[in-house]
Amino acid sequence: MEQISHFFLDLIGRLGYTGVFVVMTLGNMGLPVGTEIVMPAAGALAASKGNMTWFGAGIAGTLGEIVGGSILYAIGYAGGRPFVIRYGKYVKLSEKKLDQFHAFYTRNGNIVVFVCRFLPFVRGVSALPAGVSKMQKRYFLTYTALGSAIFCFGLAYLGSLVGQHFDELTPQIHHFSLGIVIGLLLVLVGFITYRFTRKPKVA
Repeated sequence: MEQISHFFLDLIGRLGYTGVFVVMTLGNMGLPVGTEIVMPAAGALAASKGNMTWFGAGIAGTLGEIVGGSILYAIGYAGGRPFVIRYGKYVKLSEKKLDQFHAFYTRNGNIVVFVCRFLPFVRGVSALPAGVSKMQKRYFLTYTALGSAIFCFGLAYLGSLVGQHFDELTPQIHHFSLGIVIGLLLVLVGFITYRFTRKPKVA
C-alpha cells in the first residue's frame, strides 16, 4: 500500500494538477491510492515547489472525485446487482456489503452519499452501490460534489500549512486528517439521527 501511495504521489509531483485529477479519479473508482494522503501531499507540494496552489489542487481533486465517482455510478447503474456480484470482489465490495449499503441508503436517504465522502475506503466505492440502487443522478452529483469539495479543499489546505515538512509529518497528518474525517462523520451522524428520530410537531 505504501509503495502504491508513493507511486501516485510521484505522479502528482511530475504532472501537477493533471496528476491530482488522474489520481483522485482512480481513487474514486476503487483503486487504493490513499486519498487522505494524496490531497495533503498536493497541498504540501503547492507550498514547497510553487508549481501549484492548494486551491488549484482542491479544484483538480474535487473534479477528479466527481468524474471517478460518476464513472463508477454509471457502471453500477447499467450493470446492476449482477455486475457487483461478479466483479465487486476486485474492489472488495461483496454482495453482503452491497446489501448493507442499499439498506443504509434506504433508511437514511440521499445524505448518505455525502456522509460516505468522509469514510476511508468506503468513499472510493460508494458510488457503485449508489448506481445499483438507481439513486437520482442530480442528488448523487450534488452530494458527491459537496462532500468531495470539503474533503479535497480541506486536506489540500492542511498540506499547504505543513509545506516542506510534509515527509516528516506524514504519519501525524494521516492521523490528523482521519481525526477530522471522524469528527465530521460524528456531526453528520448526529444530524441524521436527530432528523429521523425527532417527533413531529403537533398542530
